[in-house]
Amino acid sequence: MYIRRTHTRNSATGERYHTHRLVRSTRVGGKVRQITLLNLGRHFAVPPADWPTLCVRLEELLGGQGVLLKVEISAELERTAQRLGAQLLARQPVATPAPSPTPEAAPPPAAPAEVDTIEVDSLILSRPRSVGVESVGLWAMAQLEFATLLDTLGLNGPERSAILGAIIARMAAPGSERATRRWLVDASGLGELLDVDFETFNLMRFYRASDALRRHRATIEKTLFARVSEFFGLDWTVTLYDLTNTFFEGEAAANRRAKRGHSKEKRRDCPLVTLGLVLDGSGFVRRSEVFDGNVVEGTTLAGMLAGLGAPTGALVVMDRGMATEENLVWLRAQGYRYLVVSRERQRQFDADAATSIQSAGGDPIAVQRVLDAEGGEVRLYCYSECRRQRESGSEQPTENWTDWGPRVWLRWRKRPARQRRSRGATGGGQG
Repeated sequence: MYIRRTHTRNSATGERYHTHRLVRSTRVGGKVRQITLLNLGRHFAVPPADWPTLCVRLEELLGGQGVLLKVEISAELERTAQRLGAQLLARQPVATPAPSPTPEAAPPPAAPAEVDTIEVDSLILSRPRSVGVESVGLWAMAQLEFATLLDTLGLNGPERSAILGAIIARMAAPGSERATRRWLVDASGLGELLDVDFETFNLMRFYRASDALRRHRATIEKTLFARVSEFFGLDWTVTLYDLTNTFFEGEAAANRRAKRGHSKEKRRDCPLVTLGLVLDGSGFVRRSEVFDGNVVEGTTLAGMLAGLGAPTGALVVMDRGMATEENLVWLRAQGYRYLVVSRERQRQFDADAATSIQSAGGDPIAVQRVLDAEGGEVRLYCYSECRRQRESGSEQPTENWTDWGPRVWLRWRKRPARQRRSRGATGGGQG
């Protein structure tokens, strides 16, 4: 076994370049022939001086036996040997059993062994990999024919592999593209399941995989949601719509949507982009969109819902930022129902007409249902004395402080400095 560096030519462009191959010499019919075991590519990074040592180590790994004189190699070379050895073992043909004899001459079947003995001290843990979430993710993608969808979109094999790797890495170990590549190379067995060596994928390939998903976003979302709806029998009557934003470190001058605006992460010093997501009643994604960082939330509703094709009578659930009067008028005109948090500043609460209920924590809450004059809108007013006492500072924080502290803190920050000092001593740091 040895490594050979050869010249080759790109059939499409005519470019000449060098490539590296792992070769074994084998005698066939009285002649010595060279059989290529692995194509190592044009960017094989192992120095030529280490090629003999690498080949010796590969022979040891493939032999499956201990060695009399261990070859001292660096950690990086050992890592490469383990990776190439795993690929060679995966490519070895599976031995087929010999044909069984005729029934007349067949001996009686032997009883299966009930106990297998393993010498624990002989076990060696080498390149451990996880395959659980990878197998489940690939199975789910196969049910949705996701790889076939990527193929119909014109994506080649390496692009599809990078996309599958990036998506499953988000399931198992969410992180950046750099963290995704590190997880696929160091911890995951997805490469073996896909017959792909992710260590040969540079970081830019994962960035380009995200770009490809973004480029075909509309087709992918529409196709996948249609297939999911068919599998689970989902209806399209409930829609949850919300926005958030994220910031960029730096100027992001090349991003035309990066604008300065109201940052939900308190990073007003950075350019932002706004992300919109529409979910159905079961939590499946219907549609996503990227808006300018300075977009006004209330102006995005009509454009997002118009492209969904939701039937008349669908329920739209939104937060207070979307519940502008213009949006409510538009929803009624389109035949949608809606569930929103009111933006009105004065609550018309009548304690005598309210009904008393209990929260999950056992606190009493007064609830009043009000029907407007036209009968088309129902308003639900809620009042909690415990909440009022907590917000006014007349009650000491309880063990439930973590549950309501952040919401109270946002209101409390606008109070005079004297109140801030007294309240902060009791646990305002939770904000």
